[in-house]
Amino acid sequence: MKKNNTSILVVLFVMLTLGACSAFPTAQAAENVIEGSGHVSAQQIKIASELGGKVVEVLVSEGNEIQTGDILFRLDDTIYQAQYRQAQAGVAVAQAAVETAQAQLDAANLQSELALQGARLQDLQARNAAWLAPLPDEFTLPVWYYQKAERIQAIENEVEVVYSALVQEQADLAQELQDASNSDLVAAETALAAAQAAYQIALQTHAQAAASNENEIVEQIAQDQLDTTLADLERAQLDYDRILSATASADILDARGRVAVAQSRFDNALDALTQLLSGEQSLLVDASRAAVDLAEAGLAQAEANRTAAEAALQVLDVQLAKTVVYAPTSGVVLTRSLEIGETIAPGGPVMEVADLAQVELTVYISEDPYGQGKLGQDVGSLVDTFPSEGFI
Repeated sequence: MKKNNTSILVVLFVMLTLGACSAFPTAQAAENVIEGSGHVSAQQIKIASELGGKVVEVLVSEGNEIQTGDILFRLDDTIYQAQYRQAQAGVAVAQAAVETAQAQLDAANLQSELALQGARLQDLQARNAAWLAPLPDEFTLPVWYYQKAERIQAIENEVEVVYSALVQEQADLAQELQDASNSDLVAAETALAAAQAAYQIALQTHAQAAASNENEIVEQIAQDQLDTTLADLERAQLDYDRILSATASADILDARGRVAVAQSRFDNALDALTQLLSGEQSLLVDASRAAVDLAEAGLAQAEANRTAAEAALQVLDVQLAKTVVYAPTSGVVLTRSLEIGETIAPGGPVMEVADLAQVELTVYISEDPYGQGKLGQDVGSLVDTFPSEGFI
């Protein structure tokens, strides 16, 4: 933008300190002139960049007239452009992740539907048989009375009850086995268990050797080992029987019996629960639903990441826009304190612009003519610089 003489004259006029000034009420004759001295001033705006950086272009000089929105200067945006491209790539990656997560969710939903269909087909026979299932004579309600979910809840409660009973019975047996008076019986039980295991293995080995029909020596060796383990078993059994009758270990026998019954009841409860966990209640269906939930969470996370990437891109978009500084108002450039190649700090004023749309005349007069005017009254003015032109 080129300088022009008119702009320079306007600036000089704005900054001019008047040596003499006359003011008179517009409704009175020109002879009612009040003389005084003063100055004309305009609103001055300091221009600063919100960003720091290297100046690469300056488009105005002191004295230039400017309009609102004119470009005043530019900063180097190389780094911001690189960051912007990086952020664009981040948005693209985030979008791809969203699409992948959506595809995984679609696949999980499909697998869930397939699992449900397969489970229902497998449960078809059981559902039909449930209507004909025999009930104990003690049951007075029909077989269809309770819904499947209610029966599952009832058996789950039973599993908890019998498990607690099993744990208690096992603790009672452990306490009995730790009793000092039962130490001999415990040792006899351990020896008998070991002898039974050895005999079963030797018996199986002998059967294998006898079935081979290839070497009588092998069969004889297996027979000798079987005889030995049988003798050990008989001896361990005699020791156990003798100690059992001598120690009156009814408490241990009772405790072991209680554990066996509790374990069997617990196993039966689990079996009953497993039979009911079919169809829509099967573990396969539950697993497929869990996979859908996981896929939905993955999609939500991917969408959140995309939103964050888009926000980062918007931040850089704003920063890029701020590397170009525009005129906030129309006026005249009063000062310019930057050159191409300089590095400026953010917020530091580098230009000053005067808005000539409205100027202010300040006149200082003596006390004598104070009464000739009223507050808010319009007055005209004459200045020495333009003696033939009045201003209102």
